[in-house]
Amino acid sequence: MQCKGFLFDLDGTLVDSLPVVERSWCHWADRHGLSHSEVLNFIHGKQAITSLRHFLPGRTEAEIQVEFSWLERIESEDTAGITALPGALAVLNHLDEAGIPWAIVTSGSVPVAHARHRAAGLPDAKVFVTAEQVKRGKPEPDAYLLGAELLGFAPAECAVVEDAAAGMLSGLAAGCRVIAVNVPGDAPRLNEADFVLTTLEALSINRQSDGTVDVRLKD
Repeated sequence: MQCKGFLFDLDGTLVDSLPVVERSWCHWADRHGLSHSEVLNFIHGKQAITSLRHFLPGRTEAEIQVEFSWLERIESEDTAGITALPGALAVLNHLDEAGIPWAIVTSGSVPVAHARHRAAGLPDAKVFVTAEQVKRGKPEPDAYLLGAELLGFAPAECAVVEDAAAGMLSGLAAGCRVIAVNVPGDAPRLNEADFVLTTLEALSINRQSDGTVDVRLKD
């Protein structure tokens, strides 16, 4: 596969934040008498506000915002156990050393995303797209379209790296190449991903003299 830049999801792709995410949402589910499994089966890869609207139909936007603020505080303050996923640091450092542009494109809000980015010790991202910057969250294409625009590339010149079905669908809808990492096997359109991986460590990334980036699987 060839591209010119990379658009990385954060949670589950670069950062292992699953215990924090699930702890926070389970606390929220308990507040509203919802089952943990019902909530956890829906939220992954989506903006928190989208999930809140889904589970609280009929609530006013003001009431939804109160819930969002509560959840955001819990998620941004709890960073216990957050680590970079295997291969994440090596890939990002390699991209920086090779002069290959990359961005983080997350469904998380600024406080939550930056807290997890710092906790995992990831390199600084020159482009960091968060939930506040788009009207429609994943699986809509808005976030990845903005990420490509901020990198200065057409969507087709960017490779989206995602672990969630909603994020993969967002990348495909944006017209990007897609690298699926630990995306559930029953995810729709998984067969349209350029690579289906279990770890970022499987990727070989090399920049050519014309700026084109060759992406292959390691032998």
